[in-house]
Amino acid sequence: MARLFRVRRIMRKLGFEKDDIYFVKQMGKAMLYTYTIFGLAWLWNETSPLGWWNIQPRPKEEKEMAHLYERRRFPYPGDQEAVDEFIKSGGSLGTTIGPKGFIDSDKDIDNLQKQLQSQKFEQEAQKLWFRMRNEVIQELQDKGFDVE
Repeated sequence: MARLFRVRRIMRKLGFEKDDIYFVKQMGKAMLYTYTIFGLAWLWNETSPLGWWNIQPRPKEEKEMAHLYERRRFPYPGDQEAVDEFIKSGGSLGTTIGPKGFIDSDKDIDNLQKQLQSQKFEQEAQKLWFRMRNEVIQELQDKGFDVE
């Protein structure tokens, strides 16, 4: 009984009348159900065997490669034993430690960055070459030369 009076006192302080308790109770239920549905949808999205947007089973190749895309649990940095175990089991994606725990020595970050820069440079040089070539062909065609 004392609890009911406390609830009514709080409701009065918030500006609700005695008759508004039913409304607040219904709104509370609606919010509880809504958040429960959203929580279940979020959980289903995280652990769904079907995929979220398409209701189709995953193909065999995707199931075989799923271990590369699973969310990883990182160990606490102060726990040396857990960190060592984490590195042995494959470590973090994006590091030089591969999925089986072997160090990929041929994938140096600096070397990869230089390789990407050289590829970009080659693409830009090729674009410039084609643009210049097309301009020269256009000028020659304007002067009346037959250029194929």
